[in-house]
Amino acid sequence: MKTPNRHMLRWQSAINEYRGNITILRKAGNIHKNAYGLSRWALPHTPENPAYVPTIRESYKKDKNCHILTALLDKDFKDASLANSLDDIWKTSHDNGRFHLFDGILYHSSKHTCVMVLCSRILINTILLEFHDNIYSGHLSEDRKMERIKTCSWWPSWRKDVIEYFHSCDRCQKANKATGKRFGLMIHIQEPSTPWEVAHMYWVTALPPGGDKVYNACLVIADRYSKTPIFLPCHKDDTAMDTALLIWSRVISHISVF
Repeated sequence: MKTPNRHMLRWQSAINEYRGNITILRKAGNIHKNAYGLSRWALPHTPENPAYVPTIRESYKKDKNCHILTALLDKDFKDASLANSLDDIWKTSHDNGRFHLFDGILYHSSKHTCVMVLCSRILINTILLEFHDNIYSGHLSEDRKMERIKTCSWWPSWRKDVIEYFHSCDRCQKANKATGKRFGLMIHIQEPSTPWEVAHMYWVTALPPGGDKVYNACLVIADRYSKTPIFLPCHKDDTAMDTALLIWSRVISHISVF
């Protein structure tokens, strides 16, 4: 144990007394032995498994790409011509080593996940239904639904199918109906041709008080053509009349025309 922090120092002192004579043993629990991670083996995909779904294997026989992948991955069967007969997206994933075969089930691996491959439209629709319309799903948003589906299953057009299913949900479209006016198209703002033809002004508030009149804000007026700024100290509770008089006396007199 190297450079222990203050939380581990007490344990280090206690262990030093028995250093060299310690044997670590695992003692399995008496309850839920099957759920104990260290004493549990992965259940095979057989009828004895509660999560057994026989239609997955059967669907592979009816799909060209899944049938070819099953043959290629079974006992590391090598056949370049057979691999080239895969569709583009399947072939790309196969060339990158993303497909795996375990207990007759195809799995697709990515950077952080390894999920089951589906090709049956019935199973795909079931997944979409369970992850959106189910009472425990609560009609999740499009992004959250994608995050959940990509952790359990994969098929080539899964992103497109999720988006289409989400936009076909009548309840979601009614609940997420946009209100108000639509945004207009972006238009080009005409640039000024002379100084002080167009001016911008804004207030900077929450400043520390300063000056004889204890100013706590600043009115900034900038010429859009020359980018020339004028800084006017003021108070954050000034009225419209106070601001108008300030501009009249400090800006118009300076630039002649506003």
